[in-house]
Amino acid sequence: MRQLEHFPNLVTMFFTRAAERGDAPFLWVKHDGVWTATSWRAAAEQVAVLAAALRDMGLERGDRVMLVSENRPEWCVADLAIMAAGCVTVPTYITNTERDHAHILSDSGARAVIVSTAKLARALLPAVLRSTHCDLIVGIEAMGVGQQAGNVRFADWQAMMIAGTPDLKACAAGADFERGDLACVIYTSGTGGAPRGVQQHHGAILQNVAGCVDVISTDFGWGDEVFLSFLPASHAYEHSGGQYFPIGLGGQIYYSEGLEKLASNIEEVRPTIMVVVPRLFEVLRTRILKQVGKQGRVPNYLMSRALAIGAGRMAGRPRWRDKPMELILSRTLRPKISAKFGGRLKAMVSGGAPLNPEVGVFFDALGVTLLQGYGQTEAAPIISCNRPSAGIKMDTVGPPLKGTEVRIGEDGEILVRGECVMHGYWRNPAETARVLVDGWLHTGDIGHIDDAGRVVITDRKKDLLINDKGDNVAPQRVEGMLTLEPEILQAMVYGDRRPHLVGLIVPDPEWAREWAAAQGVDPAKVAEDPGFARALSAAVDRVNAGLSVTEKVRRIVVADEPFAIENEELTPSMKIRRHVIRARYGARLDALYRK
Repeated sequence: MRQLEHFPNLVTMFFTRAAERGDAPFLWVKHDGVWTATSWRAAAEQVAVLAAALRDMGLERGDRVMLVSENRPEWCVADLAIMAAGCVTVPTYITNTERDHAHILSDSGARAVIVSTAKLARALLPAVLRSTHCDLIVGIEAMGVGQQAGNVRFADWQAMMIAGTPDLKACAAGADFERGDLACVIYTSGTGGAPRGVQQHHGAILQNVAGCVDVISTDFGWGDEVFLSFLPASHAYEHSGGQYFPIGLGGQIYYSEGLEKLASNIEEVRPTIMVVVPRLFEVLRTRILKQVGKQGRVPNYLMSRALAIGAGRMAGRPRWRDKPMELILSRTLRPKISAKFGGRLKAMVSGGAPLNPEVGVFFDALGVTLLQGYGQTEAAPIISCNRPSAGIKMDTVGPPLKGTEVRIGEDGEILVRGECVMHGYWRNPAETARVLVDGWLHTGDIGHIDDAGRVVITDRKKDLLINDKGDNVAPQRVEGMLTLEPEILQAMVYGDRRPHLVGLIVPDPEWAREWAAAQGVDPAKVAEDPGFARALSAAVDRVNAGLSVTEKVRRIVVADEPFAIENEELTPSMKIRRHVIRARYGARLDALYRK
């Protein structure tokens, strides 16, 4: 089994791999319909040039540099160059508003910003001009502005690359940082309010990478790994799992063209590992079921048998009499599903939000290895992950990564200790003291550890609903079951200090169109139709049949539009912002209790 070396910092790990890999492809992006690669050597030269240029422009060790860009090769180069210059990366989401940028600029005290496009600069520039400390913007693409605006200087990425002379040896030698030194400040996605800056040190991310390498090396074998980057690189999950994990493995990173082209990108790239969020699996499950549903009796029979066998196996009830059917499935249905994922996928790792166990069982039954992980930005971010050698159980998030300790507090809260744990929130000692106690990170999640040492999450401590009788209800479990129904795209349940739960439902748009056509209803007015509401209520009732009395959703209201990043009702990692949704729909949800 191959082990990851003990590196002093992330920059040294990168330059070590670049020296080993040389002209082998590293970062891939699609231009004019053709995938083109940046080699390890070329990426290292770009990092060295940019790092030197940042220092020449007056940035000093410890200065924060904001990075605003979609996923692309330059994102990775910029992140490494900022660190190589001795500075601290502050990644931000491309969906951030001017107000969001202003908050992060002010809170982080960033002295410079690297931004990819003029479009993204439009929301950023006003915040920079109002800043008292940020005086430099580096544009990866042309910004369409002069060399200076007010006190802010503008620098052109391409001009810097042409003018610079890469000194790889000097850049690598200058990376004398230690594992405890600050690498980046990553802001939480704000599910409960204003984002907080998490201080991730080099060792925190390196410990995450080593733990992930241990899983792959032990359970699947460490080879020439290919990753397809899809989640925002500014999110801690993708930053560690989709960028530094591949770097540690010496792998290749392909940058997806976006959600609408993700399925075709998977077939083209043929990744060996993918880091994704549960919502993607839910979408893929729905699509696969619809496709198979249209293919006639035999494919539908094979699907039903695969799911039944998979559920029995996952529940620890494998049957010898299923062996012949397993052989048939391995030669008929499963190869077709495997081809949809490129044909060489070792594992898809799900994180960022809870995965409904039924979705996990579905993909396992079809031969797709799905590993559910668990983590928080405050833990760099991966805490645990399912792995075959520990026995994959879909209602768990697996054992802790190597080097990470997990224990359960007296109130059921999950506590974490290890090098992966942050050194604190940026300029927020009060919050730091609240969540870091005696070296243990208080995650705010409720759960337990099963007999096999796997972590089981039941819910967010702060998201638990307590009804008027004092019973606790985990909303994410109920919401996860609701969204498995074909009629329901998204859901949020509501009912803290109330006698029962009610729900906010986002109908599945494709189902809504089909229902409207079948009923002869104007699609634009379908939400007003009483029959439409009854059809949604019937879907909720199907779910209620499998829920306890305290979990049942008694009444519903239909949302005006889907929860989305654009309306601030979803975080960039696709988690619902309950406080935002409650502010918008609270009055209508409260009214359900008066009917």
